[in-house]
Amino acid sequence: MLRSSEQPVSAAAPLSPPPERGAWLLACLLCATGLAVLVAVLAGVVGRTASVPPPPVLVSVQAPVPSPQASAAALAGTRSGLAGAGAGAGAPAASASSAARVARRWLEGFYAIYASAQRTFGVNWLLLASIHAQETAFSTAPGTYHGLNFAHCCGGPMQFNVTNRPVTTWSLVAASYRYARRPSSYNHRTATHPSIYDDFDAIMAAAHLLSVDGASEPLDGAAWAAAYDYYGHGVEGVVYADQVLARAIAWSHDHFCISCSTPAGLVQAVHAAYGQPVLEGLERAAATPRRPARAARRPPGR
Repeated sequence: MLRSSEQPVSAAAPLSPPPERGAWLLACLLCATGLAVLVAVLAGVVGRTASVPPPPVLVSVQAPVPSPQASAAALAGTRSGLAGAGAGAGAPAASASSAARVARRWLEGFYAIYASAQRTFGVNWLLLASIHAQETAFSTAPGTYHGLNFAHCCGGPMQFNVTNRPVTTWSLVAASYRYARRPSSYNHRTATHPSIYDDFDAIMAAAHLLSVDGASEPLDGAAWAAAYDYYGHGVEGVVYADQVLARAIAWSHDHFCISCSTPAGLVQAVHAAYGQPVLEGLERAAATPRRPARAARRPPGR
């Protein structure tokens, strides 16, 4: 029973469903956004990592001019000693030729290391990259990251000798990585350092060794001599240094191109200017008969 002061309550009005227009607009907007993202991904606009440019080229070097004493045979690269060395140095040449098949994205992982080595040790990064190509085709050759090479002496991306005693070549420069800042990420990083199988450790050590042997920013005779020392003296070392320096010079003149072959004329010019005098010295030394060791004289006895 209602009190007189109270008014009767009217029946509640039925609830109407919310309008569906906003929901449909939101659904259409989401569908349009998803379609736009899909088109962008398929077109490569989204999801594509920006390519990393190589370090700047410090110097643009022309082909060296051989001395007047350089023979026509040296310029043509037809000396018998050079031809024989080309057959004997097949392993380095094979690695260099396979570098043309290296993926661009893989190679970009080395650019920060090359740049750091150039800043730290003052060695032209093109010379360093050329040796990297010659040794292991930019760390893509089989066995780069484990074991030793066919000669059972050297290993890793830069093929350091770990067997020549009493102090190995690797031991001399293994700590070189301490002089530079390690990139936050790169192609192959080992758990412990130093390691011949770590790209940063190995490339820093190679740059240090080249620097100690006289290489710097110019791609000149000192760079050739450093590459010659890097491989080891001998006829095969001459071929190695000719190829390494000629490739670096070609990169400096045009652009860094992993799929471009080194002009044969440039290799011949490098050989005539730097390799031929060394090769002739090796030939003279081989033709000179060795004198037998003289017996030590005894002091007058009683």
